[in-house]
Amino acid sequence: MNGSQMILGLIIGIILLLVLILKTKVHPFLALIISAATIGLIGGMESGEVVSSITSGFGGTLGSIGIIIGFGVMMGQIFEVSGAAERMARTFIKMLGKGKEEIALAITGFVVSIPIFCDSGFVILSPLVKAISRKTRKSAVGLGISLAVGLVVTHSVVPPTPGPVGVAGIFGVSVGSLLLWGIVLAIPMTIVGLIYAKYIGQQLYQLPDEESETGYKRVNAADIKLNYDHIDDNTEKLPSNFIAFGPIVIPIILILVKQLVDFFEVTGGISALFTFIGNPVIAVGIGLIIAILGLTKTISKEETIKEMEKGMKSAGIIIFVTGGGGALGSVLRTSGAGDYIAQLIADSSLPAILLPLIIATLVRFIQGSGTVSMITAASICAPILSTMDVNPVFAALAACVGSVFFGYFNDSYFWVVNRTLGISDTKEQIRAWSITSTLSWATGVVGVLVLNMIFG
Repeated sequence: MNGSQMILGLIIGIILLLVLILKTKVHPFLALIISAATIGLIGGMESGEVVSSITSGFGGTLGSIGIIIGFGVMMGQIFEVSGAAERMARTFIKMLGKGKEEIALAITGFVVSIPIFCDSGFVILSPLVKAISRKTRKSAVGLGISLAVGLVVTHSVVPPTPGPVGVAGIFGVSVGSLLLWGIVLAIPMTIVGLIYAKYIGQQLYQLPDEESETGYKRVNAADIKLNYDHIDDNTEKLPSNFIAFGPIVIPIILILVKQLVDFFEVTGGISALFTFIGNPVIAVGIGLIIAILGLTKTISKEETIKEMEKGMKSAGIIIFVTGGGGALGSVLRTSGAGDYIAQLIADSSLPAILLPLIIATLVRFIQGSGTVSMITAASICAPILSTMDVNPVFAALAACVGSVFFGYFNDSYFWVVNRTLGISDTKEQIRAWSITSTLSWATGVVGVLVLNMIFG
């Protein structure tokens, strides 16, 4: 196999992948497998070798990642039906006090989206946005965008959200390491988005109005006098703070403690214990058990199982796409295309860390799905960067950050946020959400480059 042939196979395979995803009814999973086979065959691999590489790459990637994704989406489904997400929001609002509702909602989104898909999280919590706006007379746009940015950032860069977990599997990095650095990066991304959310809320000042077709009315910010009376706190049926936060907080603590045990090279029985329970599979499983035992007391066994199975249906899509990405990456490694491109990058002046970031950003802009864009970038870049002096954790983060870029018409979350907040004008929709997501993306880009420069 020569270099030109491998590059030709890669170019044709990637073009085919994009065409299949964008222009046909072929599912991204099938598109990834077709692309992998095309790259291998055109690149000079034997047909049997191509099939073997695809199957081993698929299975190897999903070894433990698939279990984490399954546990995570089941937990998220329980959060949806139990009221745990609403309890978190009300707790943060009460803790931070009057006048800081945007911050409270951003923090709520930041925490809630770790197990819950951002689309679902926004739909669940949007009535609370309306209630706060109605009572305080704060702009629903400012409040809603604050919630939306908190949700999308952790959904995109912090495991055990399925996308980042899949990226971790493809790059072969510890979920715990990606979790730790993802949180570090997610904080400034959320803060910048929050600052813009408060600004755009003043520009597009909307208050709830049930008589309006959209459920909101546009008003002049200068005419509004805020009211900080307490929001009606009808929380009797909501779970307690401990049990609402426990399924998320406890697994994160266990995973981070394991990272510290490994870092400080602790030995003995304690080390063995935390190495076991801090493994992401076990930690997220413990979180799921806590959620089942603590959050489903008022829900029947049949309904609980039905909701978890509902979550598993959505997990299936992500698991297959992640496995397809692993198959594509395996073919790139086996064919030698990854090593060849790595050498080309090494000989150029382009920082290697930019490769997954650029690819994820472009795919995100073209086809809209953040999960598909980060998985695609990871699949292409992991075998290329594996032989280069690049920290794979930061390369994985770069792929995740790229998926936040410019939420637009081809992104379902764009419509969920804007339509829920009653924003129907196209230019205003772009100002409200597309610019917000792009500012968070830009902050993430700077953050990844800085982290890689200091710690890479």
